[in-house]
Amino acid sequence: MTDDDAGPGTPRRGVLVVHPGAELYGADRALLQTVEALLAVYDVTVAVPVAGPLVAELERAGARVEVSRMPVLRRAAMRPAGAVRLVSDALLGVIPAVRLLRSRASGGVVVNTVTLPSWPLLARLARRRTVVHVHEAEASAGALARWVMSLGPRGAHHVIVNSEFTRAVLQRTLPRRAAAATLVYNSVPGPSRVVPPRSSIEEPVRLVYVGRLSPRKGVRVVLDVVDELRRRGVRAQLALVGGVFPGYEWFETELLDSVRERGLAEHVRFVGFVDDVWPHLADADVVLVPSIAEESFGNTVVEAVLAARPVLVSDSSGLREAAAGHENARLLPVGDVDLWATAVTDVVGRWPAVRQVAVGDAGRASVRYGLDRYREAVVDVVRGLERPGT
Repeated sequence: MTDDDAGPGTPRRGVLVVHPGAELYGADRALLQTVEALLAVYDVTVAVPVAGPLVAELERAGARVEVSRMPVLRRAAMRPAGAVRLVSDALLGVIPAVRLLRSRASGGVVVNTVTLPSWPLLARLARRRTVVHVHEAEASAGALARWVMSLGPRGAHHVIVNSEFTRAVLQRTLPRRAAAATLVYNSVPGPSRVVPPRSSIEEPVRLVYVGRLSPRKGVRVVLDVVDELRRRGVRAQLALVGGVFPGYEWFETELLDSVRERGLAEHVRFVGFVDDVWPHLADADVVLVPSIAEESFGNTVVEAVLAARPVLVSDSSGLREAAAGHENARLLPVGDVDLWATAVTDVVGRWPAVRQVAVGDAGRASVRYGLDRYREAVVDVVRGLERPGT
């Protein structure tokens, strides 16, 4: 029986949510919050291409999870083997996708990325209405890449963007769709208890990077900053909290080799992926968000502010929006190691004032990025799929 066939005792309609992964990084956690919001109104099924820690969280929330083959646009698809896999996934994923669309999506479809362009098309063929939630903003990508990434929003009935920067990037290829898109800033739940910064800093200065270990995230920059601080006679301890994306193990090896060759082994700790980042933020003095590529938003920036920690942020893209309005979020030129190292010493030199501002920043951020606001906005968009003209 499909959800369309539900009788009087089961009035809730079904919504199918599609997501390109199953980890617990920023976009994955945003997906979990979307599902939790929709579960208050709909029966929710989530389709993912692989199993992972996100699956257990979704099932714990009350969603049905289907691991289903699907084509995901990743950089690996630019290589011959990746392109073959993409085509194979596209062909073999059609029947499972149509089956899910017909049986689990009478209330609509939420595609939580632009990297799954086949779903809006298949949804239209199955006569299901779709919203694409755009979390990506590749402003420096070439025209062809931007066009390919616009296929999902192009086929959707409505679009959600997670920042004005994301809207601006989408506007280059789909100006009308971008103008009509609904802006919903990410919800970033804070820690259960805010641990105030330590009263005074005695070296080593505790630095932390939270996120994927990826070339585009600027991890090499933070290693350079630690090295530069050492040359200036400032002892610093860096925790790298996060892991690599499958297929990028070579990059972690490269980072480990770099740490060893520079003699930084005593200064840099590879924590790996953790489900709960708050203890690591609480243990830090300064958070570094050194991305060298565009970011649609900056959840890690907000997490740092919510943890009452000063955060140094690359002055680019959606990171500016995430940092806006927070006194302890400082924007710095992308990749300028000297200025980043100077900024760390400046924070340490102004520590009493930094501590005083930190807790107030955390309180304001908890209101701005609250969960209730996010849930209400997402549910309203999905409900709108059932209204004519949306």
